[in-house]
Amino acid sequence: MWRLLSGARAPLLRATLSDSWAAPPTRACLKTLLPVPTFEDVSIPEKPKLRFVERAPLVPKVRREPKNLRDIRGPSTEATEFTEGSFAILALGGGYLHWGHFEMMHLTINHFMDPKNMFALWRVPALFKAITRKSMGQRMGGGKGAIDHYVTPVKAGRLIVEVGGRCEFQEVQGILNQVAHKLPFPAKAVSRETLEKMQKDQEE
Repeated sequence: MWRLLSGARAPLLRATLSDSWAAPPTRACLKTLLPVPTFEDVSIPEKPKLRFVERAPLVPKVRREPKNLRDIRGPSTEATEFTEGSFAILALGGGYLHWGHFEMMHLTINHFMDPKNMFALWRVPALFKAITRKSMGQRMGGGKGAIDHYVTPVKAGRLIVEVGGRCEFQEVQGILNQVAHKLPFPAKAVSRETLEKMQKDQEE
């Protein structure tokens, strides 16, 4: 068998490929690139970074209120639309924000953002609701306990932090989702387009 193949004077396969089986001519890998946004209508405020939030409200005396869970139940009617920014953290559930959560968002977002091209602003008020607590081993009675710390109630559907400037959603989505996962209630990063789509789906 091998002797016959080696002694063959002409190659075994001489049939040429037809035009239908011919390989297409090589072409350069051209990509359709989207136009680069100009951000002409974006203005950066004088203080672009998130401001520091105090541990306690700056008032002479705070009234001790009863535990009212209506502050975090149901959908929010405040801060549900964008004001100046284009991206934000949206609360998907209700809960209380402590001072540690404000400080975490303040340090993380300010460290990430470029103040020359980006800005951020709070969409939730500062700590104002007093939470009381009695010391360990104290007997029942004696009135309401002393103020231990302050919180900010948040309802579902409220924007917590807005971010804007000369940037796109892909640039800030990662850091906003990282902050949202550390909050005491479910939250996610959204843009103006995704928020409008979510609202339309809820209406339907």
